[in-house]
Amino acid sequence: MFANVLKLLTKKRRKMIKKHIITCTVIIALLVMAKVFAYNMPQAAKSLLKEEKVTKNTDTVTPKIEEPVSLMAQLNFAEETLPLGDARVERKMKKVLAAFSHSKLQTSRLHNKAAEWFPVIEPILAAYGIPEDFKYIPLVESGLKAGVSPKGASGIWQFMPGTARSFGLKVNSNVDERNNLRKSTIAAAKYIKELYSIFDNWTLVAAAYNVGDNHMQRQINRQKQDNYFKMKLNRETAGYVYKLISMKQIVEFPVRYGYKTPRALLAYNAEKAANSAEKTANAE
Repeated sequence: MFANVLKLLTKKRRKMIKKHIITCTVIIALLVMAKVFAYNMPQAAKSLLKEEKVTKNTDTVTPKIEEPVSLMAQLNFAEETLPLGDARVERKMKKVLAAFSHSKLQTSRLHNKAAEWFPVIEPILAAYGIPEDFKYIPLVESGLKAGVSPKGASGIWQFMPGTARSFGLKVNSNVDERNNLRKSTIAAAKYIKELYSIFDNWTLVAAAYNVGDNHMQRQINRQKQDNYFKMKLNRETAGYVYKLISMKQIVEFPVRYGYKTPRALLAYNAEKAANSAEKTANAE
């Protein structure tokens, strides 16, 4: 009987030991799996991050490098551009620009005159709704030359006596208001505004200012063409707008054409930019 009891106890002990062994095995297995999982997680994260970077780099579209805009595409008069791709126009424009370089004109007087005249001219043109580019007319008309023209035009805006009188200027043996900067600019603004009511195109207005509205209108009707750059005009008028654009270039980009901008013009431009910025800030 004792032997049977001992046998039964041994059986129970074996079962308990077996249970403990299974439990320990499961625990050890779980611990091993946890360590493996803990090791693999950062590796997997790194791998995913690499894949994400590769994908982003692959998906990113390389931005197009825009070619610099050609000089001809930048040139304009009163926001009216030159016809691009026209070899004749480009050739002529380059020729006139070259003629306005410092090596040809040999003078910086134009920049001094701009510094003196523009503060008076610009607000008057703006008050009459005239594009600012018309301020270059006095530089072309009388900045490059002085005195009375062979036809009798005189003053900063080179008015003929009859035209000057019709726009309110006194011209007689005692007084010639064509030489008064402010008064002649007001007269010029009135005249330019009247020309625009006829031609409805600023480039044609500039050409008509040079040659006269009647002559310009006859040429438009005869040629059946109202694009200044495609019209056949007398030599002076045919080059007039090109001269205005060239004058604009040497005033705005003097160094490019061999000039040194005088301090007076630099100071004026700086003040103008500051006033413009202040107006913008106030408007906002």
